[in-house]
Amino acid sequence: MSDPRLDLVAAELQAAEARARLSGTVAQLQGRLDPKVIADDARQAGLDAVSAGVDGAKRHPGVVAGAMAAIGLLFARRRIAGALDKRRVSRPVPASPITRSKD
Repeated sequence: MSDPRLDLVAAELQAAEARARLSGTVAQLQGRLDPKVIADDARQAGLDAVSAGVDGAKRHPGVVAGAMAAIGLLFARRRIAGALDKRRVSRPVPASPITRSKD
């Protein structure tokens, strides 16, 4: 048979260890959720993404130029269509000669 006093002491030790672990976990979470830490992590992630993009653009300049041209055409599609429509409308229609009847 086990001694109830020893069981109580063991349970109190387990509870103290659990409180210590929980306290450590809470401290870690508070450190991670600090707004300054979150802002610094986001800034660093943004800088890393920009750096990777610049490196990719340096390795493949033709792809970047093609993509920029496609985006430019996409944004200018209405102006281009308007210019083509005006060109069609502004062509003069040849007039037929006026004939006068002799009375």
